[in-house]
Amino acid sequence: MDVITILLGLITVVNILLALLVIFWERRDAGASWAWLLVLFFLPVVGFCLYLLFGKSLRKHRLFEWEDREKIGIEPILKRQLEQLAFNEFEFRNKSTYDNQDLIYMHLRGNESVLTENNHVDIFTDGKQKFDRLFKDIEEAKDHIHIQYYIIKNDNLGKAFIRLLTKKAKEGLTVRILYDELGSRSLTKRFFKEFREAGGQVEVFFPSKLPLLNLRINFRNHRKLVIIDGEIGYLGGFNVGDEYLGINPKFGYWRDTHLRIRGSAVLAIQTRFILDWNQASNTQDISYQAHLFPRKKSTGSTGMQIVTSGPDSEWEQIKNGYIKLILSAKKSILIQTPYFIPDASLLDALRIASISGIKVSIMIPNKPDHIFVYWATLSYIGAMLDAGAVVYIYDNGFIHSKTIVVDSEVSSVGTANIDVRSFKLNFEVNAFIYDEEIAVKLTEAFFDDIKVSRILTQSEYGKRSLWIRIKESLSRLLSPIL
Repeated sequence: MDVITILLGLITVVNILLALLVIFWERRDAGASWAWLLVLFFLPVVGFCLYLLFGKSLRKHRLFEWEDREKIGIEPILKRQLEQLAFNEFEFRNKSTYDNQDLIYMHLRGNESVLTENNHVDIFTDGKQKFDRLFKDIEEAKDHIHIQYYIIKNDNLGKAFIRLLTKKAKEGLTVRILYDELGSRSLTKRFFKEFREAGGQVEVFFPSKLPLLNLRINFRNHRKLVIIDGEIGYLGGFNVGDEYLGINPKFGYWRDTHLRIRGSAVLAIQTRFILDWNQASNTQDISYQAHLFPRKKSTGSTGMQIVTSGPDSEWEQIKNGYIKLILSAKKSILIQTPYFIPDASLLDALRIASISGIKVSIMIPNKPDHIFVYWATLSYIGAMLDAGAVVYIYDNGFIHSKTIVVDSEVSSVGTANIDVRSFKLNFEVNAFIYDEEIAVKLTEAFFDDIKVSRILTQSEYGKRSLWIRIKESLSRLLSPIL
C-alpha cells in the first residue's frame, strides 16, 4: 500500500469523523449542517481547514460574566418589570410601548433587556453629520469615553479619530478603545502608539493566538458603540473610515443609519461595552463603578430596549425580535439591509405578512461589498417578489442601513443585518424603539431613499442570465455559513 493510498484513506476517515461531529455533536440546524457537509464532501482537505477556522460553535461557551447586576440595580428592575408585565400592572408612558408589550416581555425574558422610557434619540443617515456630532461630543467629554467598533480604518478619518481620543487621554480622561481583529485587520500597534503613551487603553476582541491563524475568526464582534460620560450613547451601522463619509469611489455615497441616545438606555449600552471589554481584557477589567452609571433625569419620552445577540446565546434574540415585529404588523413593513439572507422562519414571516395584504417594502444595494453574499441576497429576493413584496434597488451609492419600521409606530435600528451571519455568528446589538415620532422619521428617510432607488420588477428579475442563476444557487447553498 503506497503513501498516497494511506493518505487518502486517512483523509476519508477524518472527513467522516468531522461529518459526524457536525451532525451529532454540534447539533446545528439542518441548513448549516448540510452546508458544511457539502464543503467537506467536495473539498476534503481544504474543507477540513475551513471547518477549523469557520465551523466551531460557541453556543456552549459562557463568554461574558455579569456578576454585578445587583450592584448597578439591574436585577430588581428586571424582576419588577417582568412581574408587572405578567400581571398587567405596568404603567406605560406611550401608546407604542403599550401596543408592543409582548415584544417587550420577550426581550426582558430572553435577553434581560430593561425597558426605559425617558430617552431622547437623534437619527443620523449621513456619515459626515454623524461624525461631526460624535467628534463634538468627544471634545466636550469630562470623565470617560468608551469606543467599540467593528472596523477602524488607518485612513484620514481613522487618524483624526485617534488624534482626538489621544488629546482627551492627555487631558486626563479615561479613554478605552475596543475593536474587532478581523474587521480592523489593517491596524497596527503603531497606530495606537501615541494614544497608549497618553494613557489610553486598547483591547482586541478575539485576537489571534498564533500568527496568521485565528480559530475564532468566524465569530466577529460587529457592534458599534460609543459611550461618553455615561450620558450619551451612539449605536448603529457606521464604522470608522473614509468610505463611511461617502468618499470611496468604489461605493460612492454611503447611506447608513446611526442613533445618538440620551437617557437611561445609555446605561444598557454602557453595560454591553463593559461586558465586551472585560471579555477581551486580561489585565484592564472595568469594575461597575457609580460614575459609569450616573442617575438619569428624563431627557425625553422615547421607549427603548437595547437587545444583543451572539453565537454564545441560547436564543437568537435580535432575529426573534424581527420576527415578532413582522408578525405584529397591520399595515406596512419597511426594511433596509445591505444583505438579505433570511433563515426559513424569518422568510416565512415576511411572506405570510405580504400575502396577507400587508405592504412589505425591502431596500437593498445595487452593488456588492461581499460578492457571494450579494448573489445569495438576489436569490432570496425572488421569494419576496413572488409573495408580492416591493423591492427597491438603492442607486445612490451603497446602502448599509439596518432598519425595520412597522406601521410607522415601532422600529429597530442597529448592527444586525437580515442574514444568518448576524443571527448566529456575529455579536450584534440593536435598539428596539417604541416611539411613533422616531418611526415616522425613519419612514420619511425610507421614502427619501426611494427617490434615488428603482423598483426591481418580476420581469427584470426573470431576465437574469443562466450564469447569474448558477452563482445565486451556489451562494444560497452556502448561505447558512456565509
